[in-house]
Amino acid sequence: MLKPKRLKRGSKIAIISPSSGLPYLFPDTYELGLRNLRELFGLEIIEMPTARMEPAELYRHPELRAQDMNEAFADPSIHGIICSIGGYESIRILPFLDIERIKNNPKMIMGFSDATTFLSYLNQLGMITFYGPSILAGIAQLKHLPDAYTAHLDALLFSNDYPYAYAPYMKWTNGYQDWGNLDTLGQCQEFISNEKGWIFLQGEAVQQGDLWGGCIEVLEFMKSTPYWPEASFWANKILFFETSEEKPSPMQVGYMLRNYGMQGVYAKAKGLIFGRAKDYSEEETRRLYDLIVDIVKGEFGAGELPIVVNFDFGHTDPKLILPLGGQVELRPSTNEVVLLESPFKD
Repeated sequence: MLKPKRLKRGSKIAIISPSSGLPYLFPDTYELGLRNLRELFGLEIIEMPTARMEPAELYRHPELRAQDMNEAFADPSIHGIICSIGGYESIRILPFLDIERIKNNPKMIMGFSDATTFLSYLNQLGMITFYGPSILAGIAQLKHLPDAYTAHLDALLFSNDYPYAYAPYMKWTNGYQDWGNLDTLGQCQEFISNEKGWIFLQGEAVQQGDLWGGCIEVLEFMKSTPYWPEASFWANKILFFETSEEKPSPMQVGYMLRNYGMQGVYAKAKGLIFGRAKDYSEEETRRLYDLIVDIVKGEFGAGELPIVVNFDFGHTDPKLILPLGGQVELRPSTNEVVLLESPFKD
């Protein structure tokens, strides 16, 4: 597995917009995110040419978005890459990625949601990638989120203390205040107490495996394309899935999960981690949990497969970073999820 170098204070970070052009529409929130990276982590920012491109122009040019990623990987002065935001069609950049140049220069690359396309694909090709916050969603809000969140980002991206036991945040929110309102810049919606933390729906034995996953709807875009994993890929994987702001119903999520069962994934994988479903009611959440077990255990007989739900990643905040390709251990009896080794090479 190709691991990137660890970030340090003073590292140069390239900002890319591989999906949508929201930095153009919400420059104040975008610039707040950049400022937080500088002030809280001492990072130097390099904006790639399409980072602030007008949305319609950005949409028309997937090749330019890919070119920015290619050049960010190739530039020896750049130490990491962070996405400005997600979107809905970053899959269009995949044919334009210079895979050899990227693999020859592994770097920390982080995003979530629509970034699932290239994060999951590059991991299939042997690279560690990072499912975590973007500039507009998760980094711009840093000073209005719990201190434990900033500490987590520091521990995952800058420190070298492993094994690393993930810890649930004490409170969470479904989203942010209006990005266009300067009076509430960087602020979040109402916080909700996270009294139970995450929950194991099933499984008793400790299991180890390599992380892989992302936004479950975006992964649907990739099925039956050249960028979808081969059948052998699923062995020893701990899959992680989460839903977007589009809020697919529990039944729709069930349709997607059934497809993985028909691919034989649950018979090969070592565990499943589900993010907290954004904007779900308590009743919708209960229905989702029941469906997950009904499908994985009831339909496909994987009753021993550990399943964790309500995990703090994805489209609610604050977010935990999950490195695709990172080795984790699920410990159902103690309700622990542990990253066993560093996702960085030093």
